[in-house]
Amino acid sequence: MKVTVLGASGRAGSEIVKELARRGHQVTGVARNPARIPTGEGITAASGDANDAAALPALLQGADAVVSAIMFVDTNPETLIAAVKSANVPRYLVVGGAGSLEAAPGLKVIDTPDFPEAYKAEASAGGRFLDRLRQEGDLDWTFLSPSAVFDGSERTGQFRLGDDSLLVTADGRSAISFPDYAIAMADEIEVPKHSRLRFTVGY
Repeated sequence: MKVTVLGASGRAGSEIVKELARRGHQVTGVARNPARIPTGEGITAASGDANDAAALPALLQGADAVVSAIMFVDTNPETLIAAVKSANVPRYLVVGGAGSLEAAPGLKVIDTPDFPEAYKAEASAGGRFLDRLRQEGDLDWTFLSPSAVFDGSERTGQFRLGDDSLLVTADGRSAISFPDYAIAMADEIEVPKHSRLRFTVGY
């Protein structure tokens, strides 16, 4: 497949680029600083700004899928959605956040007492992005939320998938590494199981 990854120089984006290339896909990584995009067979680095509404559709042209791996506070969902549609890309996948997941029925993670204040702006923007996607009737989208702790470089290939509820282990841990998250995203790109849905991944 041909997959374009926006935000390909970030921690999540770069792991998704590497995972897709490892599987033999043709990956175009887009970032404002393309020198920071991973290199390797099957990877093409491109300079681009996800907020450039005029130039973005051309960067996405010809892709079988587009992945957004960029901070929500730095992007406009209307610009991204319009660009994907304009470029006639069949699928749009988004690296989501954990804040909009449910910690308990009717209680979002962002609304729990211990949610860090420093992350609230990003989590709120991610929730609004998901709400916007859920209103989208024409685009085939998928929103993949990580667990509460999204960090680490270990690639185990062992994880669980969930729906709208935060995944927590028996000892109270909610986490996923960047490489294992990338595996879940690549799996969804190859075999779509969550069309027009949000799902989550964790240990």
